[in-house]
Amino acid sequence: MLSRRRFLSASLLVSGSAMFGMKGVFANPQEEQQWRMPEEGEPHQRTWMAFGASAEIWGKKLLPETQRSLALIANTIAKYEPVSLLVRKEERAIAESLVNDGVELVISPLNDLWIRDTGPTFVLDEQGKKAAVNFNFNGWGNKQVHDLDANVAGFVAAQAGVPLLRTTLVMEGGCIEVDGEGTAIITESCVLNNNRNPKVSKSQFEDLLMPLLGLEKIIWLPGIRGKDITDGHTDFYARFARPGVVLAGYDPDSKSYDHEVTVRHLEILKAATDAQGKKLQIITLEAPTQVRPKYANNEFASGYIGFYVCNGAVIMQEFGDKAADEAARVAVKTAFPDRKIEQLNVDGIAAGGGSIHCATQQEPA
Repeated sequence: MLSRRRFLSASLLVSGSAMFGMKGVFANPQEEQQWRMPEEGEPHQRTWMAFGASAEIWGKKLLPETQRSLALIANTIAKYEPVSLLVRKEERAIAESLVNDGVELVISPLNDLWIRDTGPTFVLDEQGKKAAVNFNFNGWGNKQVHDLDANVAGFVAAQAGVPLLRTTLVMEGGCIEVDGEGTAIITESCVLNNNRNPKVSKSQFEDLLMPLLGLEKIIWLPGIRGKDITDGHTDFYARFARPGVVLAGYDPDSKSYDHEVTVRHLEILKAATDAQGKKLQIITLEAPTQVRPKYANNEFASGYIGFYVCNGAVIMQEFGDKAADEAARVAVKTAFPDRKIEQLNVDGIAAGGGSIHCATQQEPA
């Protein structure tokens, strides 16, 4: 069964607007530069992560395992490319004890670990100049405290030494999947939601987003809102392996709220074409039927779609379901024949409703 990011207790929720932005260099996306969001498999300069789990959000029992899971992800990626790990000053010693020398620690205030959503989305222009988009993180529609995480995008852009692009859109990196050649997959449930972009129509959203990321076509999936904190992020459902090839999740549990929506997504994707008018090759990743019981809970995210593509490898999860884990590994290897496949037990992350992809953010070379 696919499950996802946890809803939190009322004491951790916030209302109203977050304080967005960071002091630094800003660029206007309407300038003459033509920006493009690279596909995740294109060469990276590094991976950004955040050692941001806290006892307040994750609980004292789960916190150590979540920190170990983060360190395992960082150490594994660091075999293939540099990793910069944001960490609170008071937790630097803990992080140092868990990560290898190839992981750079960067002191930063943090609320949580989900840098796919709090961090910037990097883009390139036609000359290869890099910039970063701040999508105005608002705690997934003001569902979680985010006063510190609202500044992570600007902080990372400043650390990377790139201009920060402005937009009025409110969304997260987990909402966006691109092939790097003009096609995106996005769930309506997340971005066309009054808790992020009130009164913004689909066409208005496209007009604002497409020039910023170099898009020519968006394949819209319905997603499902109100069932998890993200309102159905795209990276829980469908991922580009490369232009023309999409891995899509399927929940075989007919009692799961994700069953019908994953069936519908597969129907849409199989009928879709990309920006060049070509049909997509769809590779289905079926969720496991069982997981290790130690950290299993109602928020446990047990799908395989949340893999991360780094230089030379794909880092993906395994859940202790030998048949399903192996079937997923074979499917991912089919999609990425020239990359090494690394399967990790990161149940500490999954128990918080997320994946390896949610905990990483690529900076293109």
